[in-house]
Amino acid sequence: MPDRRPARVCFTSQVRPDRLDAYRAAHAEVWPEMLEALRDAGWRDYRLFLRPDGLLVGFLETDDYAAAQEAMARTAVNARWQAAMGDFFVDGGNPDEGFVVLDEVFHLEAQLERAGLPTG
Repeated sequence: MPDRRPARVCFTSQVRPDRLDAYRAAHAEVWPEMLEALRDAGWRDYRLFLRPDGLLVGFLETDDYAAAQEAMARTAVNARWQAAMGDFFVDGGNPDEGFVVLDEVFHLEAQLERAGLPTG
């Protein structure tokens, strides 16, 4: 039987250290149209974590990451958001294209389940 759990995606990027406060402010009030587009494209439990040196770590769940990315790329609001966010990042350009996706190497609940142990 195929694994039907949603894909968990974790990625990193690098925010310019001199732009951290502005980056935090932009994400404190994300445009409602952008929030709806992310939801409608299948991005769930999407979170961003920011370290004081600008390391950004993102996490999301989705049924199909490539499809979720493609759905966002087709929206006008995403193009506007990426343009607004571009100068926050060390590499510039489209921030979505600069994500470094990490491999998941450990998941507590999955290993508990495999071992036949309770997860709660």
